[in-house]
Formats: sequence, C-alpha cells, structure tokens
Amino acid sequence: MKLNSQLYYILFISAVASLGGLLFGYDTAVVAGAEQSVQLYLVDSLGLSSFIHGLTVSSALAGCIIGAIISGVLSNSIGRRNTLVIAAVLFFLSALGSAYPELIFFTASEPSLALLVTFNIYRIIGGIGVGLASAIAPVYISEMSPPNIRGKMVVTYNMAVVFGQTVVYVVTWFIVLGKSSDWINDMGWRYMFASEMIPAALFFFLLLFIPETPRYMALKQDYGNAYNLLEKINGSKQVASETLQQIKHSLNTSTEKVSIFYYGKLVLFVGFLVAILQQFIGINIILYYAPRIFENLGADPSTSMLQTIFIGAIGVAVSFLSIRLVEAKGRKFLLLFGSAGCAICLTAVATLFYLGIQGISTLIFILGFVAIFQMTWGPVTWVLLSELFPNKIRGQAVAIAVTLMWGANLTASSTFPPLNDALGAGAFIIYGLISTFAFFFVLKFVPETKNKSLEEIEEIWLAGKKVEPEITDMVSEKKLN
Repeated sequence: MKLNSQLYYILFISAVASLGGLLFGYDTAVVAGAEQSVQLYLVDSLGLSSFIHGLTVSSALAGCIIGAIISGVLSNSIGRRNTLVIAAVLFFLSALGSAYPELIFFTASEPSLALLVTFNIYRIIGGIGVGLASAIAPVYISEMSPPNIRGKMVVTYNMAVVFGQTVVYVVTWFIVLGKSSDWINDMGWRYMFASEMIPAALFFFLLLFIPETPRYMALKQDYGNAYNLLEKINGSKQVASETLQQIKHSLNTSTEKVSIFYYGKLVLFVGFLVAILQQFIGINIILYYAPRIFENLGADPSTSMLQTIFIGAIGVAVSFLSIRLVEAKGRKFLLLFGSAGCAICLTAVATLFYLGIQGISTLIFILGFVAIFQMTWGPVTWVLLSELFPNKIRGQAVAIAVTLMWGANLTASSTFPPLNDALGAGAFIIYGLISTFAFFFVLKFVPETKNKSLEEIEEIWLAGKKVEPEITDMVSEKKLN
C-alpha cells in the first residue's frame, strides 16, 4: 500500500469517528444560545430558582455521566464502532425532543413542571450520546492510528469538538440575526436544538463505512481480520505482525479477567485526576454561559452571540497549532503551559472585575483563556486518556475517567449561576486557583507518552508497580532495624 493511500484511509476513519466529537461540541454548546429562552419559558414562568436554571442548562451532563459509565461495557461487548452508532441515534432523538418537548404529551406555550422534566429527559438522552462518544471516539482513533501519528489523530477529535461548538455558535447567530426577542424566546431556541439532527444523521450514515478496531478484534480473538487491518493502517506486514503479537501479549489471550488495579493505583490516579481537572479549570463555564457573560459586560443579544462565535473560532485556530505541538513538544509540556496560562488569564478576569474594569480588556483575557485551554488541556486530555490506560483495563478505566470528567463538568456548570449571582466575574478566581494546582500536579505525576506504542506505555505502569512493593519492603526493614 502506498503511503498516501494509507494516510488517507487513517484520516478518513479518524474524521468519521471525530464526528462524534463534533456532535459532542454541538450538543453541549447549543444550550449557550438557548438557555435564556429556556429559562424564561420553563423556569421563570414557573417561579423556580436560579439553581433549577443551572440544573436545566447542565442536565445533559447527567446523561453524559450515564453514557460514560456504560461506554466500557458496550465497547467491550458490541465494539467501539457499534457503540458510536448508538450514540448517533441518541443525538438525533435528543435534538428532536429538545426542540419540541411538547411533541407527544403536552401543548406548546403551556409551561408546566412536567414539561420541564420532559425537556430535561430529552437533554439527558443527548447527554448519554455525548458520554458514549466522548469515551469511545478517542479510543477508536487511538487504536486505529500508528504510534508516530496517534497524538495528531486524537487531536483531530478535539478539533472536531471545538469545531462543533463553533458551528453551533454560527448557526445560533444566523437564527437570531434580525429577529425580535419575542420570536427568539418563542421559536428561535427550538430551531437551535433541531439543527443538531443534520450532523447526527450524517454521523450515523458514515459510521456504516468504517471497521471495528484491530484491538477489539484481537480481544474477540478475531486475529485474521485484526492482522489485515493492522497491515492496512501501518502499511507493513512486519509491523502488522509485530503489533498483533504485542496486542496478544498485552491482552494475555486467555479469558482471565484482571482487576482494574492490576497495574497499580498510580495510573488510575493520574488518568482520573487529569480528566477531573480538565473540567474544573472552567472552560465549560465560558462555553455554556458565554452570551450571558458578554451581555453582563455590556453587549446586546445579537452582539453577544457574535462574540461567542469568536470563542469557537479561536478554539478552531489554535487546535491546528496543537496538532503540531502535541508531537513536537509532548503532552506534559502542553499541560504545564496550559495550566500556567489559564491561571494567569482567569485571575486577571477576576481582578479586573473587582477593580470595576469591564469591556475589551476583560474580553481579551477571556479569549486568551479559551485559546490557551483549547491548545493544551482541551486536546491533550483526550490524547492522554486514550494512551495512559493499558489494553486490559482501557475500556473500563476510560469509562470511569470520562464519568468523573462529566461529573466534574456537571458540578462546575450547575454551581456557576449561584456563584455568578454571589461573586460576579470574581468567581473566576476559583478556577484560576484550580489551574495553579493543576500545574503542580502535572509536574509531579504525569508521564510523557509521545512516540510510545500503547504497549510501551503499559510497561511504564508495570515497572512502577514492581517498584512499589520493593520500596515498601525497604521501609519495613528500616522500621524493624
């Protein structure tokens, strides 16, 4: 196979899987344009609190947690690709139901508590799709990519997430452009949610043309097809044979099941905390509430939507840079740089607020935070989660990590409205302190994984596991002496 055709094939299957990331971004960011209209229709009209509004905005995240929890079981039982197919169906159903929650049981323009619950159920259904896609799409891409380009390919997934956010910001802006507030609050928000049905249908269709991963095939002892696919994506019979042997050794082809703690606790601690910190740094506070934040800084509704597009556009632009840096500089360097940069920008936003300085200077630091995050923590977290965990526990460990990630997202986003009421933009100092903690955590615990095969990374944790008992024995001997 020629290099070009090999690379084109990898790019195609990665692009298809990355549509799961696009829908992840689309589904989580669509609420930014609709949240104020939903608040008027389903929260304020019922006399409910800002906390209920926060839960409604972030209700999809409960589904994300559910999807992440079941992703490991589904991906190991029916396969990575088929799990993504289920996600595509859930995205479509959620888009339809969120746009018109009155579809079956209710009448439009007659808000009720039951209708609010129904709306949230549809959002949770979409969240399950996000949870499945966010856990499985990076794993699929990682397992289908040669080590020398694996980081770049997984970064394309994060680019798709950011691109999906940007697309929905643009779509939202076009929907509200030149429209009255009454129309937006009556019909506009419905068009925003309904627009997701188009990429969801495309995702479902294209998934029918990509294969299962070779590591899943080997897990099911389908070695012939696993070898053929490895040859196709590596362009070499020798590399395919060697890789298949590594996979067999890693999986230990017997039916023995291993504990998630088989490789020690450190790998789990590192992977899980990286996932949590990605959310507690605060990026989704900006993504979910951007129009409201910009309106608080003095923009009118149409202008705030336009400024929100800048957030997405900056994210897409710096994502191209992260493709180069993730292999050139490595994963650890980018996380350290991102932690420091995010801490500076967030602290600056809070400081300017307390000094009574609002406007362009605050906007610059918000956009700077978005740019730094989307170049570092945004893509690198997904790369690390797809690489850190060994083959035997990858499905289960990634599922737990992504579950914790979405739990952290739910906590951060649902608590922002009351924090914003109490502290205003000063709430950003909290996220700045978390970014500072992240810097020291990465410096101490996160290993570099660039240019290593998944099986070589596994050996890092096995080596660490062997050292721990030796250290414990030495300490015990000293105590006895």
